[in-house]
This record gives sequence, structure tokens and C-alpha cells, in this order.
Amino acid sequence: MPKIILDKPIVMVGLMGAGKTSVGRALARALGVDFVDSDSEIETAAGASVVDIFSMYGEQEFRRAETSVIERLLDSEPRVKVISTGEGAFITPTVREMVLSRAISIWLKADLDLLVKRTNFRNTRPQLLNNDSRVILSQLIKERYDTYAMANIMVETHDESLRKTLNAVLRALVGYQKEQENNKSNQSYKQRKE
Repeated sequence: MPKIILDKPIVMVGLMGAGKTSVGRALARALGVDFVDSDSEIETAAGASVVDIFSMYGEQEFRRAETSVIERLLDSEPRVKVISTGEGAFITPTVREMVLSRAISIWLKADLDLLVKRTNFRNTRPQLLNNDSRVILSQLIKERYDTYAMANIMVETHDESLRKTLNAVLRALVGYQKEQENNKSNQSYKQRKE
């Protein structure tokens, strides 16, 4: 596989259960860069879990903290790293604008059955606590997939090994970089022609 040369962070986006953290961590290892989970950073800064922040302060306060943490992560050293974000981060317009202008965003797109399977037995998802996860996740897919589609790269994930998903992400990154290089050389050719 051709070498991937990065000059900015990679940000993983998608719904809960899509694999942002596990794939993001594996991607960082494969690229030899740091991995950071924005939810963990929020919990450290607040001294409370995401579930507790939601229940004590509400979603609006959580989103404010999330925006601040993601901005810090995008701007901090080392510049090149992999950042996994919570499922609502990229939906927030301010966060989305920051990510699209300062990073390479990768949407891990998973189908409903896979998301339900992966999230059913976890109590760390505020929106799924005491709710029917299939109904909630189905609604979130309807509401959010069009926004996730604004990410630079989309990789469909399936019920498969982490290595297989990681390889798909690496191939997509290589393809994205080739596309960017072609666009740059087309631009410089146009400028020379003018």
C-alpha cells in the first residue's frame, strides 16, 4: 500500500457503535501517530462521565464542552493524530466547520442491525439508557446520515474483523490523498495555462 503522508489530524465521525474508537485506535497505530478520544477528554476535563454530564447539566452544556475540547484537540501538538468523536459532535455546525477546515474526516457508516448489536449491552450511551435502542438508532440514522455524508471520506463498516475495517479505511485514505493530489495538479496546470 502506498505511504500515507499526513499534515493534519484525522477525525472519526459516525453513530455510536460504528467503531470510531476501536478503528480510530487501530488507525493511529498503523500510521504511527497518537490517538485521542474526545469523550474521554471531556470526562477528564469535567471530572464526570458523559452520562453524568448529560444528566446533571443537559445536552446543551455537554455540546459546549465538546466543542471546546475538539477545538483544543485540533489545534494542539502533535498536529497529526487520530481523534475519535462522540456521535453528536459532527452534527454540531461549529464542530463540523472546524473539522472540515482543519482535518480529514472519516465517516464510519454502519447499518442499523450492526449498531443495535454493538450498543445493546452498554450503559455508557446517554440516549439509549432506558430506551429501545433500535427505535432510537433508527431515528438517529434518519436525522444524521445526511450530515455525516459531508465528511471527506466514507467507509461502510460491517460485522467483520477490526483488521478488515482498518484495511478499508487505509485504502480509502490512500484514494482520498490521490484525489487531492490530482486536484492540486489540475489546479496548478490551470493556473499555468492562464
